[in-house]
Formats: sequence, structure tokens, C-alpha cells
Amino acid sequence: MKILLLEDDQTLCETIQHLLIQEGYEVDTALSMEEAENLSYHNTYDLYLFDINLPDGDGITFLDALRSAEDNTPTIFITALTDIGSIAKSFELGAIDYIKKPFDPTELLIRIDAKFSQKSMTYGPISYDPHSRITRIDGSIADLSNVQTKIFEKLLMQKGNIVTKEMLYECLEHPSDTALRVALTKIKQKLGIEIKNIRGRGYLLEKL
Repeated sequence: MKILLLEDDQTLCETIQHLLIQEGYEVDTALSMEEAENLSYHNTYDLYLFDINLPDGDGITFLDALRSAEDNTPTIFITALTDIGSIAKSFELGAIDYIKKPFDPTELLIRIDAKFSQKSMTYGPISYDPHSRITRIDGSIADLSNVQTKIFEKLLMQKGNIVTKEMLYECLEHPSDTALRVALTKIKQKLGIEIKNIRGRGYLLEKL
């Protein structure tokens, strides 16, 4: 999952970014609305994490502008506000949750997991449920091993981005180039998908 984090407190921003990266998320950060606007224009994200109070505006106004531009990316607000009106407005614009400062960063992980872990991901005729870890093709369960499922999940979560060989090694019981090649070949055969080997960089499941 690729996340855009908009938080003007640099220390908090770096703390959250580090925690999310440790959990396997790809995270871009912005300290101002202007930075976030530029990043959102040039990139596609799976989730926005927006502070409300910003040096050059507020996160709710920014989300309103994004929605007007037909950007419907799920959004979680980080806020010190207790203003019910502001919180209500954020939900009107399609925010899926908010978390109140100060908070334990692990609470944010729990909230993200609760919102996304049970949501099936699709890739053409293939659907994958992160909660049950079941992969289906046209509704029928695909015969993937535990290792193959882990690799496919990592590639699917990062579709359109190169996943390094070292990241995929984490899915293997006995990491080696041969074991990884065999697992990838089996995944391609069982699911009928193309996984590109980007020489010297890693592997890529292209966006459809």
C-alpha cells in the first residue's frame, strides 16, 4: 500500500513514516499542503493520512479540493481538534476515520489494518482476501502454497512498483535465487499472470 502522509510536525511525521515503512508500507511525506498537493498530482496513493491544522491551510479544505478533482482516495485524519463540526465535515467528504492527538503510533497501524485488511484486492479476474489469505480466480480458490501466497500478496500490494529480491526473500523459508525463481514460476502458472524480472532491481507486477 502506498500512503501519502501530510503532517507539519516533522518529528511526528518522521516517527509515523518510520513505523509504517517497518510494516511494509510505502510512504511519501509532506510538511505542508503545497507539498502534498504536488505529490498527489504526480503520484497515485492507496491512502491519505492528513493532519487538519497546517501552516498553509487545513487538511479538510485540501481533501475537499481533491474530491472536487475526482480524487476519491480513502483518507484518515490526524487531528488535535475536538470540534465535532470539523470532524463531521471530514466524514461528509469521505474520510474513513480520524485519530486524535496525542496518540500511540501503533493505534494508527491498528486503525489502518481494521479498514483495509479485510478488503479484497483484485487483479483482473483474480481476487485476494488479506484477512483469510485466500486467492480466487473467477470465484474459484487458487491452489497457492503459503510461500506463494506471501509472495503474491507482496507483489499485489506493490503493483506497479518494483519489489526487490531481498523483500521477496522474506517470504521464503530457505531464501535463494533458485527458490525464488521456482516460486514465481509457480505463481505465474497457477494464476496466469505476468511477473516481470527487472534485471538488477527486482520484480514487477504491472498495473492493469
